[in-house]
Amino acid sequence: MIEFSKQNKEAIIEKLKVYFQNELHQEIGGFDAEFLLDFFIKEIGGFFYNQALADVHALLEKQMENLVDTIYALEQPVSPRK
Repeated sequence: MIEFSKQNKEAIIEKLKVYFQNELHQEIGGFDAEFLLDFFIKEIGGFFYNQALADVHALLEKQMENLVDTIYALEQPVSPRK
């Protein structure tokens, strides 16, 4: 299960409360917003987590390709010995 710091969890809960008020015109208390957040984490958090891992993997792969190109660019020409 995804874990958030207390500060981040409070910020997310506040965003949920504001969203419900502004978009759905409904009041939602902090307790209900926390339950909703826990539901999202449990039921769909894995999708976000796995996508983030895939994004990081793709980024690292691209960076490694760039590093390999940089290393090859450092090679010096050499003449074979006779």
